[in-house]
Amino acid sequence: MIRFAHTEYLYALALLPFLLGLFWWVRILRKRAIARFGNPSLLQRLMPTISKYKVGIKFLLVIGAIAFLVLGLANPQIGTKLEEVKREGVDIMIALDVSNSMKAEDIKPNRLESAKREISRMLEKLQNDRIGIIVFGGESYLHLPLTADYSAARLILSTVDVDVVPIQGTAVGSSIKLAMKSFVAGEKKHKVIIVITDGENHEDDAISAAKDAREEGSFVHTIGMGSPDGAPIPIYQNPASAGPVGFKQDREGKIVLTKLDEAGLQQIADAGGGKYIRATTQQDELDAILKDIESMEKKEFGAKVFTEYEDRFQYFLSAALFLLAMEFFISERKNCLLSRWMLFRETR
Repeated sequence: MIRFAHTEYLYALALLPFLLGLFWWVRILRKRAIARFGNPSLLQRLMPTISKYKVGIKFLLVIGAIAFLVLGLANPQIGTKLEEVKREGVDIMIALDVSNSMKAEDIKPNRLESAKREISRMLEKLQNDRIGIIVFGGESYLHLPLTADYSAARLILSTVDVDVVPIQGTAVGSSIKLAMKSFVAGEKKHKVIIVITDGENHEDDAISAAKDAREEGSFVHTIGMGSPDGAPIPIYQNPASAGPVGFKQDREGKIVLTKLDEAGLQQIADAGGGKYIRATTQQDELDAILKDIESMEKKEFGAKVFTEYEDRFQYFLSAALFLLAMEFFISERKNCLLSRWMLFRETR
């Protein structure tokens, strides 16, 4: 297990492309200045000891040294001991709608990306709770079983998109039922289900599923993504497209609007003993639900974590010093013997 003790230093790596671009621009300006001064080939013959390549090599050595220095300051650590520790928390299962309607852009950048960002913010605030992720469209799938490894949860969350389910639709009830099956059997408390969707449920009886979940000791909260006025569903030529090539249309050729069903989501939350919250651009909807989770009775469970980490910053700092030393001892001039040999060949 590898982690960085000070991740904030890693932002400095963003400066490296800027420095490379600046060096490239300075080289262009230098070439233009030389061209204005005289014939470049003639000037090269008058300065036979000046190397065209060593300046670039020295700069790349400096860039490499800076990269290693930043990584060293961030202090990479390797986990050396995996132990099972006791924690007290709640089991949280998030059911995330990945139907095509979640690509609507009435919440920027779109409903699905906004929901993923909210979940990511939630993971930053969790401490001892276990979390799982269910994705659903026309059917529901367990994307991440319950875990206390929030790093793994963030990684899995980043892979979620509308193409992870083969059947389109919005089966909210199915996702609630799958969440119940994913909890520890026999427990009547310590369980929370958070359904994040635009609420256009056309597949099953979600209210009945929420009632059954409440009877089994789970709280069902709903978060509505979108606006009641609706928004068109964009169509992309491929996942990497810069923008939509059109919008979904009905049989009559009219653009389909996907609207947030607040009334339906409120009924599901009421049946599940939870809260309904409409998503906003502030992306703080899960905060109110987290407050309820913090007030719930906790249970004790075991979680395997790396309890001892060894610092590895010294290797990166050593590499940085080595590259700086190489840069210091490399001259910008050509090798004297090589320069004389080249000059001798040209004068023959």
